[in-house]
Amino acid sequence: MILLFPEPFEICVLVLAVLILVALYRLVAGPTSPDRVVALDAINTLVVGIMFALGVIFRENIFVDVAILYAVLSFIGTIYYAWYIGGRYT
Repeated sequence: MILLFPEPFEICVLVLAVLILVALYRLVAGPTSPDRVVALDAINTLVVGIMFALGVIFRENIFVDVAILYAVLSFIGTIYYAWYIGGRYT
């Protein structure tokens, strides 16, 4: 069923999806590796926001649990990439 007036969290999901596309452009076209790492981290953060919004929309706690786990793994991955690019983890 198509709603004429979507809920605020549905609009939030759409806005976050558009922002993911913008960050995806920076991920592909980024001139340096740090730019790509920052874009990937931004995409991961936006995905966590979408998971939280979907948890509110569907009233399911599992989205929040998965979002927290995804955020922790994303943080660890970002730290690893930063060390690798910085030359400290070789």
